[in-house]
Amino acid sequence: MLGRLFRISSEEMPEVPLWKVWRRRRYVVTLLTFLGFFNLYALRVNVSVVIVDMTENKTHTDSNGTVVRESEFDWDTELQGLVLSSFFYGYICTQLLGGWLALRVGGAVLMTCAVAVSAVLALVTPVLVRLSVYAFIAIRVIQGLVQLAASSPQPHGSLTQRQGSGLTLHVFQGMSYPAAQAMWSQWAPPRERSVLANVGYAGCDLGSVVAMTVSGVITAKLGWPAVFYIFGFVALAWTALWVLVVRRAPKEDHHIDPREQQYIEESLGGPPEHQNQEYPWKNLLTSMPVWAVLVANFTANWGFYTMLTELPTFMKETLNFNIEESGILSALPSLLMLFILPLAGFSADWLINRKLLTIGQVRKTFCCGSFIVQAVFMMVVAYVMKPVAAVASLTTGVGIGAFAYSSFFVNPLDIAPQYASIIVGLSNTAGTVPGIVSPILIGHIVPNRTEKEWRLVFLITSAVYIVGTILYGIFASGETQRWAKQGQK
Repeated sequence: MLGRLFRISSEEMPEVPLWKVWRRRRYVVTLLTFLGFFNLYALRVNVSVVIVDMTENKTHTDSNGTVVRESEFDWDTELQGLVLSSFFYGYICTQLLGGWLALRVGGAVLMTCAVAVSAVLALVTPVLVRLSVYAFIAIRVIQGLVQLAASSPQPHGSLTQRQGSGLTLHVFQGMSYPAAQAMWSQWAPPRERSVLANVGYAGCDLGSVVAMTVSGVITAKLGWPAVFYIFGFVALAWTALWVLVVRRAPKEDHHIDPREQQYIEESLGGPPEHQNQEYPWKNLLTSMPVWAVLVANFTANWGFYTMLTELPTFMKETLNFNIEESGILSALPSLLMLFILPLAGFSADWLINRKLLTIGQVRKTFCCGSFIVQAVFMMVVAYVMKPVAAVASLTTGVGIGAFAYSSFFVNPLDIAPQYASIIVGLSNTAGTVPGIVSPILIGHIVPNRTEKEWRLVFLITSAVYIVGTILYGIFASGETQRWAKQGQK
């Protein structure tokens, strides 16, 4: 596949070596998209690290010369859970609306707004959070809303069309369908689409890794406000570069080589079909394979968001790591997922293309197998609260989740390719619920941060994985549903 891809690229502009990526405009757009999602996820994840320092009891001398030990923000575990989950209140509200917005406004504009607004909100966070915790919560809700603009499924976009083995690689957007999907429909030739999307979406995982790692170090050296200032200014710098360089479509880019523009436009072959199609809502909402996708998304994200939001706190207060160590170790699961995602996607395509397994068998094997392994590792952590064993189990468990994402995230294209964007919108809505419920529930379960309390958290997570395994294994399908076939409603 890559060989064919590189030959096509060479034939398009034969005198330009492939390593000169800046001479091909679509590669520049891809790189900047990668950096855009790096910024979005860094701004999203860093709160999980800094909240540990914000609420930690520290010794200092007050104005009267009295030595006291107290935290800067006296938030109990329930309020901390509300802060950590507040991002998802905005994120969940308009999942389906986001697709409509991306279609009308375009991916370039939405990406600009998402990163720019998130950056500005990060810069004002240190001031507003000292005024009120509810101002902090409001900021997180707004960030969820604007980042949805960059995480919206693109209705009728050409990414929902089957393009051979590229179908599975479409999953590598991490946890969401970015506004980049609208960009790919204009910039990505079909034979390169999966590769370009893969590179762009990888910024999500790298942003999580860097935010988890660097935020702890910055907090320890410069204090928690510096985290928001540094990441905020970096995101603003990216916004300026994006506005200067990126255009909505090749025909609007005055710096693109005419041969590249011709190649892209000819390969896309015109606008997507079914722009005005009606959706078979009754069939969508009563289809068990559709519900299997929703259940799988909920299951995977329950474990992922539990670790994403609570892992730094667990590392520090229960395993007794310091703030720097907590941030670095909390980044390991995302780092492992970053490497496993391409392997999972390639493996799924290889098994299907070699006809070793059917599409349905691959989806069920990857998803259910991943959930079972994760359930086992969560139980290991629950009963072996030792630093090395816990870190190794959590890292491996979350990393193995990449195989599940290469299954249920692609499954809508198997069962209803024409309506995949709507299924994804429904699925992402279900998958966002854990981001709201999990931190609040954990705040109730672990008020004292004891091993016994955390054991219940990991056992609940393990139980969720087991239930998800059973339901997806029974009801998932790899076949196009009768109601989703051309001409049928």
